[in-house]
Amino acid sequence: MPSKTIKEPKEEAENFHWTKAVIEKIKKEHGNKKSYVCASGISPSGYVHIGHFREILTSEFVAKALRKEGKQVRFIYSWDNYDRFRKVPLDIPKEFEKYIGLPISEVPDPWKCHKSFAEHFEKTAETDVKQAGIEVEFIDQSKMYKSCKYADDIKKALLNKAAIKKILNKYRKEPLENDWYPTTIYCEKCNKDNTKILDYDNNYTLSYECTCGYSGKINFKKVGNVKLLWRVDWPMRWHYEQVSFEPGGKDHSSPGSSYETGKQILPAIWGNIPPTYQVYEWIGIKGLGGKMSSSKGKLILPRDAMEIYEPEIIKWLFAGTRPNREFSIGFDLDVLKIYEDFDKCESIYYKETKLENKKEYEKQKDIYELSVINLEKKKPERPPFRHLVSLVQMYEGDLKKIEELYPKNKYALQRAKCALNWINNYAPDQVKFSVHKEVTKEILNKLTVLEKQSIQELSSYLEKNIKKIKEEELFNKFYEICTKYKINNQEFFKAVYLILIGKERGPRLAGFLLLLNERAIKLLKQVK
Repeated sequence: MPSKTIKEPKEEAENFHWTKAVIEKIKKEHGNKKSYVCASGISPSGYVHIGHFREILTSEFVAKALRKEGKQVRFIYSWDNYDRFRKVPLDIPKEFEKYIGLPISEVPDPWKCHKSFAEHFEKTAETDVKQAGIEVEFIDQSKMYKSCKYADDIKKALLNKAAIKKILNKYRKEPLENDWYPTTIYCEKCNKDNTKILDYDNNYTLSYECTCGYSGKINFKKVGNVKLLWRVDWPMRWHYEQVSFEPGGKDHSSPGSSYETGKQILPAIWGNIPPTYQVYEWIGIKGLGGKMSSSKGKLILPRDAMEIYEPEIIKWLFAGTRPNREFSIGFDLDVLKIYEDFDKCESIYYKETKLENKKEYEKQKDIYELSVINLEKKKPERPPFRHLVSLVQMYEGDLKKIEELYPKNKYALQRAKCALNWINNYAPDQVKFSVHKEVTKEILNKLTVLEKQSIQELSSYLEKNIKKIKEEELFNKFYEICTKYKINNQEFFKAVYLILIGKERGPRLAGFLLLLNERAIKLLKQVK
């Protein structure tokens, strides 16, 4: 296949992929080591939507880029499921108010399909992560705390509460109270965190009382009911897991935010260098706008996006955009262009399309390698998405016909499924169509004498040549016919579309007629 050359404007092309800058920063801050830990995490108090996916993908891209340099990387994702159940979401029965104050890992699953409220969201997300080809080690924080893994670090935080308090107070309008502790306790009787710490023995025992009426002492070396508050918990886990890199949303990144205080608490209490940090921006869904929220409607989960985009394309969208840049994922006509742009990147990677700018080629190469789940030696045979959008409608959603057209081509079938899902759920009316079985009198009556004559000539030409002509030849024939009958090109196209699909516009006409083949000829011959 001949190579195409594309000139990239230098002012629009950055010199290297953003992961390279992050890696240099990691090496500068943590040293050029043999191994690193990349981290990510979330409180599973709602669905992990496509916006949250930016965090785990940012970490995955950095982990993959480090491995490409020969580094050993442990990539971890924490389920912060020992957090308290704070409020009842709108789609959950009001009686769940009785569980407020419990760890979310111990709130029942309202949908009764998982062991707990938290696990319901965890398992949904883990399925999406697997579908996206992300290899990550999940850490259950509820199990970590309950098994007393953090006992020594909790003790260290308690012994240094004055230093922690001093850091936190720098960003508060009113200082923390004298009896403040960096921990909370889940009551041993009611299991809620409506507790107050009364005393600490400077070892492993806290005295406390609960609003349920219970009071007592708890040894957190033996009983895992004591949890560090979030602003202390996060830096503690950076120390425990020896985290080198972790991204965070801009809500965690502003002055006085949890990252800002955490990066001071970590060296002050545990003596570690804070993880290299990358702020990431929110993403939107084109047509909805604004920030997505797990507690509000109109959420798009990764699985929803992967119903219309191949997983590689979802990852390609994120890999190709700097984390600190906001962007939107289109579910409208943008879908067609996004597929075409991904295919162009794939063509560049396999050198079917050449770039004059070598640095831009390296950048596109990095983006592609970060995006694909399995890197093939040869370029995958992916039919154009736009072409499949036409095919699935021509065959009325019969994917077996696609398998017959593209035997043993997993990429074609996967794309066809995405095309069908897009048509059925999101595509604008202008790309939807159904091929007529017969041409109605109403449509025939709309045609002028010259339009009918031009269509009759097209019908005769196709009947003789359809098995041997190419798209470009047919396209040129359209203009030859229009010139002969002195009709406007647009009116000719409009007339043909009306006969085929009853609409004034449709798929690219030459290719569409060749796909329809005998079906097109049958319809065109009905024009008398």
